[in-house]
Parts: sequence; structure tokens; C-alpha cells
Amino acid sequence: MKKDALLDAAEALLSEQGTQALTLTAVADRAGVSKGGLLYHFPTKEALIKGLVARVIEEFDALVAGYDDGTPGSYARAYVEATFEILTGEARAYRRWSAITAAATDPEVAAPLNEAMRRWHASPPGDEPDPVTAMVVRLAAEGLWEVVSHAPELYDAEQLDALKRRLLALSQR
Repeated sequence: MKKDALLDAAEALLSEQGTQALTLTAVADRAGVSKGGLLYHFPTKEALIKGLVARVIEEFDALVAGYDDGTPGSYARAYVEATFEILTGEARAYRRWSAITAAATDPEVAAPLNEAMRRWHASPPGDEPDPVTAMVVRLAAEGLWEVVSHAPELYDAEQLDALKRRLLALSQR
């Protein structure tokens, strides 16, 4: 059994049933493996949650890097593009993030996510022509993410596209 399949099973449980459903037995059952098979990769629930947190950080880092072309202001635009890919993508991965962050209540487990947030919300030195506008754009994207995670039906595809275009336009200034 691959680690990703176990993490997928844990994410599904979190997304569908909430943090109370995340037990090692439930994850093993969902993944179709023995509890021993799960424990081989993740010996504790904390290790499993750390694995979930690490994976979402890596995925967002890769998305941002894929959109960041190194031109002035590109980091804020890359952040917006990556955020909207998660918000509007087929997998609707924002639910994964919401569930994982809810599960990562232990300060030690949440520390990598908190560090990633500090990094994501700090522009690379000299990257942004208008650092304050770049901060506003990233915070607006982050706020939208939070709202959509609680009320996914609030904005339709057309509204999300309009919001994305506006945030990208703001980051061009």
C-alpha cells in the first residue's frame, strides 16, 4: 500500500465525516488495508496528520512555482492562480485543506502549515512593484478560500472567474 493511498483515505474521511471520524482503524478500513499496513507507514494518528499537512504544503508550493514566471509581481499572480486552481479544480481540493487544517490542532502538527503560511504571504524581496496591493490580493484570495470552504455554493463559476480576473488585474498594477 502506498502512502498516497493512505493519505487519500484519510482525506476522504476528514472531508466527508469530519475530524471525529479520523481514526487509524477507519483510515485502514477506508484504504482496504490492515491496521498493521497503515501503522507501517504512519505509526500514530499524529504521524498521519503530519503526512497530510506535508502533502498539502508540497502541492501548493508546486502550484505556485508552476505559475511564478519571475517577472515583477508574478508571485502574487501565481498565488491567485494556484488558489483558484484549488477552489475551482475538479477535485475541489479546498475541502481537503479545510479538513486537514481542522485536524491539525496540535501546535507541533500545525507548525509546518503555519510556517508555510508565513512564507506564502511574504513576497520575495523586490518581487512586487506595490507590496501592499500584493498583500491585499493574497489576503483576498485567502479570505475567499475560507468562505468557499464553509459555503461552496455561495459563488458560481462565473462569479469565481470574475473574482479571479479582478485579483489578477489588481496584481498587475
